[in-house]
Amino acid sequence: MISFSNISKQYGKQILFIDADFQLNAGEKVGLVGPNGAGKSTLFRMIMGEETADEGSVSLPKKLSIGYFRQEVDEMSGRPVLDEAIAGSGRLGDLHHELLDLEHALADPERAEEMEAILDRFGHVQEEYQHLGGYELEAKARACLQGLGFEDDQIDGDVGALSGGWKMRVSMAKVLLGNFDVLLLDEPTNHLDIESILWLESFLKSVSSTLLMTSHDRDFMNRIVTKVVEIDGGDIVTYSGNYDFYVKERETRETNQEAAYARQQAKLAKEQRFIERFSAHAAKAAQVQSRVKALDKIERIELPKKRRVQKWDFRIPGRSGDDVVMLKGVSKAFGARSIYKNFDFHVRRGERWCVMGKNGAGKSTLLKMVAGVLEPNAGDVRLGASLKLGYFAQQSLDLLNADLTVLEQMQQDFPMEGLGVLRNVLGAFQFSGDDVDKRIRALSGGEKSRLAMARMLLDPPNFLVLDEPTNHLDLATKEMLIDALKDFEGTMLFVSHDRTFLRGLANRVLELAGEEHEGPMLFQGSYLEYVEKTGREAPGVHN
Repeated sequence: MISFSNISKQYGKQILFIDADFQLNAGEKVGLVGPNGAGKSTLFRMIMGEETADEGSVSLPKKLSIGYFRQEVDEMSGRPVLDEAIAGSGRLGDLHHELLDLEHALADPERAEEMEAILDRFGHVQEEYQHLGGYELEAKARACLQGLGFEDDQIDGDVGALSGGWKMRVSMAKVLLGNFDVLLLDEPTNHLDIESILWLESFLKSVSSTLLMTSHDRDFMNRIVTKVVEIDGGDIVTYSGNYDFYVKERETRETNQEAAYARQQAKLAKEQRFIERFSAHAAKAAQVQSRVKALDKIERIELPKKRRVQKWDFRIPGRSGDDVVMLKGVSKAFGARSIYKNFDFHVRRGERWCVMGKNGAGKSTLLKMVAGVLEPNAGDVRLGASLKLGYFAQQSLDLLNADLTVLEQMQQDFPMEGLGVLRNVLGAFQFSGDDVDKRIRALSGGEKSRLAMARMLLDPPNFLVLDEPTNHLDLATKEMLIDALKDFEGTMLFVSHDRTFLRGLANRVLELAGEEHEGPMLFQGSYLEYVEKTGREAPGVHN
């Protein structure tokens, strides 16, 4: 279906592809992996025709329809969310709005002379629209938006009133509704909660479209893809299987390559010793020349490229009191909408509470009240003794100085720390080499998140309050963070949609009000035990 043949591509000194080959076949569901900057987005843009290869060719069928979801917010305003989702859904969306225009034209007495042409066009458009399943489009669009977390009042409300994250969801709905032959999805789970992620998993597994996607959510990849394509040092390598299979197979290939390299090096050394020993012997001259020529013809095996994630250990924070935070009779409302009513909640030292709940249930509101960013309307929020609280949210990025470099920001925050310590923690959060000299204004959202996390964790508090800490983190950084936090001796209260993070860290679950129960439910066990007992990974979503 889509074929890359002998592709080469570079930007200045940065080489992305060297004689790389890749094929995407009809109906496949493929995960695209590789480190930041490897060329994943470039590969997407080459498929879309937005970039061309320096050498080689990209072949696509002429009538192939492609839906591309990217990490950019479209300009949206002036119409309801439902209409915006339909309008952008490719050919169906175009036909939908052309039919509306034609209906208005048919009812316009001033266009009576054009009526025959309008009726003729209406018939052609209606036939194609019906053939493509257009008459179910509005119901499908509403179900899709609900699956992505929208309430009915939002769906019928002005799209221009939405935040950037919610507009990203509308952009995704446009792609999902388009009946495209191929879906290209760049980090589709970044702005979704667990409920929406689980809905999207189900949707993508059921569609017949060919899928190529990047994702930093390991569970999401495992449940959907049956093939993994890795961009690795200029080459494109294909693995048949899900993400876990790819990891094991890659390790096996690396081990075999290392063994082959060692055997070849031993053979080369033996041949070199023979040449050096007998190069001055006339009687052996022919043999020496023969071996020199043979050595020149041998194709050298290279050691596999190792992506080493720097291990980073927390400093041990000071011990807090046994009672970390106490909420008593807390109520919180926004206008007529009540979020908490007479709510009691007690966090003790060493507990790691994850907060679950549907969109709008009050997860971030709870964290803000605990962190002192938001006051309750009634009741009391009290922090325990000897407590040092660290709060991470997307607003934490606003505290970074855009004029400084990454390293300068850390030096400003920690003037007494040595350069080696600062580079070490930045390296653990994937800032290595020249990355530390990047200006903060030039960083991506993900890079800013990593820097904000590094700032907070270099001198760790004993109570971490984290709102979506893994947003934008790649798999390697995320796994490093989980490993480090497993050994963290403090207390945690966090919201996350990443199941690897939840499984690895949560030993308590607070599930806010939902379909299964009216008030908040406190579960005194791990996230895994919660899933086993409730049979669901998010409120309202069953396995």
